[in-house]
Amino acid sequence: MNQQVKRKRRAISGILILDKPYGFSSNGALQKVRWLLNAEKGGHTGSLDPLATGVLPLCFGEATKFSRYLLDADKTYEADIRLGVTTDTADAEGQVLETRPVTVDEAAVEAVLPQFRGDILQVPPMYSALKKDGQPLYKLARAGEVVERKARPVHIAELTLLSLQDGLLRVRVACSKGTYIRSLAEDIGAALGCGAHVAGLRRTVAGPFDLSRSVTLDALIALQEEQGSEALDSLLLPSDAGLLDWPQVQLTEHSSFYWQNGQPVRAPGAPQDGLLRVYNHHDEFIGVAEMDDDGLVAPRRLVRSQ
Repeated sequence: MNQQVKRKRRAISGILILDKPYGFSSNGALQKVRWLLNAEKGGHTGSLDPLATGVLPLCFGEATKFSRYLLDADKTYEADIRLGVTTDTADAEGQVLETRPVTVDEAAVEAVLPQFRGDILQVPPMYSALKKDGQPLYKLARAGEVVERKARPVHIAELTLLSLQDGLLRVRVACSKGTYIRSLAEDIGAALGCGAHVAGLRRTVAGPFDLSRSVTLDALIALQEEQGSEALDSLLLPSDAGLLDWPQVQLTEHSSFYWQNGQPVRAPGAPQDGLLRVYNHHDEFIGVAEMDDDGLVAPRRLVRSQ
C-alpha cells in the first residue's frame, strides 16, 4: 500500500498582505496561502467575515510573534448597506426578519451619520465570536438563543457617505479594533427608521497596510503553479513591516548579546517609556521591547535566528 509522503514545510518568515476573496474565512484563506508557500508556521491578524473581502495581513514564521500588535490596529472599510431589510445575522447571509419601505435620501443619511462618529458604545451582534460562559455567541445564536451583550466602547474616526442608490447605501468607515460593521449598519438602519443589513464589505486598510500592497489568491496560485512555492517569497514583507511607526533603538554588539538572552539593557537615545522595535549592530530586526521603570530596554518578543 502506497503511503503519501508528507512534504517538509519551509521555515520562512515575513508578512503577506492578502486581498482576501469572498467566501473564505480568515483561517481558510490563511491555510490556503500557507499551503501555497509550504510554510511551517502561519497566523492571521484578525477575522474577516466570509462575505468580506480585502486587506488581510498573514504572518509566517517569526512574524507570527508580532501579529498581536496588528490585531490592535485601526481598520478602514467600504460597506454596502441594504436599507429596508433586517436579517438575523445583520448581513446578507442571514434570514430576513423584516422588510420595510425605504423613503430616505442622502440628506436624511447625512443627518444621522454624525451620531455614529467619534467615541460611541456598540452592542456586539449575536453572530460573533465573542464568548458567553465559554460558548461563542454565534453557536448560541444558531441554537436560537439570544443573550444580553454589554455595549462596548469603540471609536469611529471616519464615517463618510459615498453613495445612495435604490436603497443601497455605501459608506467608508475608519474605526478602532473591535468595531462591528454589521452592528453599525443595523444602528444606522434603526436611526433611519427602515432597518438595514450589510450587503457587502471590503477592508481597504489594516494598520499600516492597504490594498496597494496586497496580492490576490488567484495571483498566488498562478505564481506557485508556474514557478513553485519559493517564487512567493518575494511577496513577503519583513517581520517588522507592521511596526514601522514605532520608535526604534539600535543596540551594540555587546548589548545585543545580553538582550537576546533575556536581559534588559541600557541604550543611549531610547525613549523613556512605551514599546519599541529593536535592531542589532548589523541593523537586523531582533524583536520588540518595552522600557522598564529603570529606563532599561526590556525584551518582550525576540526574533529567533534562522
